[in-house]
Amino acid sequence: MTIPKPAPRIQRFERLAYGMFIHWGLYSQLGKGEWIMHQESIPKAEYAKLKDSFTAEDFDGHKIAKLAKDAGMRYITITARHHDGFSLYDTCGLSDYDAVHSPAGRDLIADFIQGCRAEGIVPFFYHTTLDWYQDSFQDDFDTYLEYLRKSVELLCTNYGPIGGLWFDGNWSKPDADWQLDALYGVIRRYQPEAMIINNTGLEARGQVIHNEIDSVTFEQGRPRPMDRRGMPKYVSAEMCQTMNQHWGIGLRDFAYMSPRELIVNRAACRKVRANYLLNVGPTATGEIPAYEAATLLRVGEWVRLYGDLIYEGKPVPITGMGDDFALEYDGKVYLFIHNLSIQGDPNVIRMATGAGPRSFIGLDRKITKARWLDNDEKLDFAQDVESGLLVVNATRYPYGTNLVVRVAELT
Repeated sequence: MTIPKPAPRIQRFERLAYGMFIHWGLYSQLGKGEWIMHQESIPKAEYAKLKDSFTAEDFDGHKIAKLAKDAGMRYITITARHHDGFSLYDTCGLSDYDAVHSPAGRDLIADFIQGCRAEGIVPFFYHTTLDWYQDSFQDDFDTYLEYLRKSVELLCTNYGPIGGLWFDGNWSKPDADWQLDALYGVIRRYQPEAMIINNTGLEARGQVIHNEIDSVTFEQGRPRPMDRRGMPKYVSAEMCQTMNQHWGIGLRDFAYMSPRELIVNRAACRKVRANYLLNVGPTATGEIPAYEAATLLRVGEWVRLYGDLIYEGKPVPITGMGDDFALEYDGKVYLFIHNLSIQGDPNVIRMATGAGPRSFIGLDRKITKARWLDNDEKLDFAQDVESGLLVVNATRYPYGTNLVVRVAELT
């Protein structure tokens, strides 16, 4: 069976490779995560009072876009509206439950768009399909779906070209007719080059739910290789992940991931040419918390170290040991090698193992040279071209260095 060729918009999306996810809204003022209204059964009228204290005084679209750029990210997906039904954008009369009618007094999505344009970041909009605020979601679903389509039309017509729409919530009514042809038709009419993504959630990672879907999602889980043989269209993949256990800010959630873990996940996504969408939860007033900002910048240093390879590298049928894998870029093969030890005195270095022979199977071309990209150190290797076996002597990191995932270039 043949593999379909990706549409230009999907090719562009795959080259973006790494993006920032932003979950921010009224719930951020409570600091207990984005589902707090539902989790604590807060009455709608009581929860809606949070609008009266939503100032967004520290939200700066340009500052956020610059952080994303400095972190090596090429796109941002922001919660234009989350499940609580509050919109960060001007709903232009559809509702007064939006940022314009709060003390913020401005269209925060317009601010976000301006920042993205200034820094060359591609903007994407997360938009809920589930709504805890609109009574019609439960009482008159057809009326609600019309409201949803009109909301999406505003996002497609008021902010210029966008990268795509990222939907979430269809899993809340699995047996309902969501009239997806009409919803996606709005996007194709006004933003034909926009990606259409609809999150299938934790229980249905990687599923394609409609023929207009351009990318499947892997929420909080590493993406599997996509088997595109016989598919009617080429569909890309994206892993979305939080740094802790909440999408919106959790003030008492201290279980943050380390740069090491994020680098490993960043590499694992590229192994199967999936994008990595890494979430931050801004404060009540819209500022990226210090730990999250610092972590993004630290991971960004690793991304910059390997440059275009991280964005443009493509999977090849070469299998490594454990988490090790290979990508091809610009006619060369690159080996991504994990869990190396550091050179140093045994009184200082805790892990003495981890270096030595690493084998790869499936390499069908003769290699003349192998070297670490970071310091140009040449590596010894042995190869059997006929069987496709390559064994590289992966040396230790110099003292003062640990890249978590180290890349060797084969010539």
